[in-house]
Amino acid sequence: MLKIPRKIVSIINFKSRLPYFGSAWFNFGYGWQIAKDTARRQCDIIHIHNFSQFVPTIRDRNPEAKIILHLHCEWVNRLDREAIAARLAHADLVISCSDYITNKIKTRFPEYAGICKTINNGVNINYFVPNPQDRPQHDTNAPQLLFVGRISPEKGVHDLIDAFIKITEQYPQAVLTIAGPHLIVAKALLCDLQPEPEVQALKYFYSIDYLEHLKSKIPAHLSSQVIFTGSLHQQELLPYYQQADVVVNPSLSEAFGMSLVEAMATATPVVATKIGGMPEIVDNRVTGLLVEPGNPQALADAAMKLISHPDRAREMGTAGRRKVWQRYSWSKIAENLIDTYAAIGVELESNDTQKAVARSLS
Repeated sequence: MLKIPRKIVSIINFKSRLPYFGSAWFNFGYGWQIAKDTARRQCDIIHIHNFSQFVPTIRDRNPEAKIILHLHCEWVNRLDREAIAARLAHADLVISCSDYITNKIKTRFPEYAGICKTINNGVNINYFVPNPQDRPQHDTNAPQLLFVGRISPEKGVHDLIDAFIKITEQYPQAVLTIAGPHLIVAKALLCDLQPEPEVQALKYFYSIDYLEHLKSKIPAHLSSQVIFTGSLHQQELLPYYQQADVVVNPSLSEAFGMSLVEAMATATPVVATKIGGMPEIVDNRVTGLLVEPGNPQALADAAMKLISHPDRAREMGTAGRRKVWQRYSWSKIAENLIDTYAAIGVELESNDTQKAVARSLS
């Protein structure tokens, strides 16, 4: 039986104003075991991803360690302010994957703005590379469009299918590949947290089978031109990116936009919605095109603009690859993280630094 020390009990708000996944009780046993193990190991840095409820528990057993909360979603910005502020008080640094998340935290918790920093997600630029041959010249009537990500309402796949139907009116042999698992995020993590109209409109999809709904939208004569690959390992994605004419991310909620960075690394032009962290990745009309969310016609028009102007699309792809090299390579991210550790008083040995950079490239 897990015995909870009295001091830890005082940290937990038994009358929680938080949903279960955000409460101190969520995976409490796991957090407590991590707290004990890191104390036994005398860790200098404890880097926690997303789950702010672990911060006070781990701090209790590790008073001298530097604790970093690293956020890849909007939970901290959406959950009860008082409860989250009490957790942030135990952190030395709050890292977010995009300025979109960081700036929201600074606004909501101005007292902790000084410990907030953005470190983007990265990509292996030695693996995600352009096609070694020239990008294939497809039949002008058969452009290849690609979506990479979970098949879930907030990813906007329903809008993409509507856009694709419009595209086939001009390009009747176009092909849309939807690469990713049917993995729907829980309603409590999405609609119950985000009041934005485009997110609230997604509630309907939780009353139906979303994947079957998507398939039902596809006209019979286009059924062979919309390909659902199912779940793919990252190692399997490269040829899809290399063969695509356009990669589209139609998300309605997105903290970062990993598929955009991977696509840009392969010099593939992209279309994305002006949501979350994606406008930080895509420089509109330079490395890709940005459109308003929830607008299939705008998605279709942007994709067709790239398809009908291959030279301009190629320029955007090249500019995208350049931006990824400059900003999103794992070696760049690792160096940034190491500098961040140093800024809070933890200097890594040279061997540790080399290992960290090496791991980032593997």
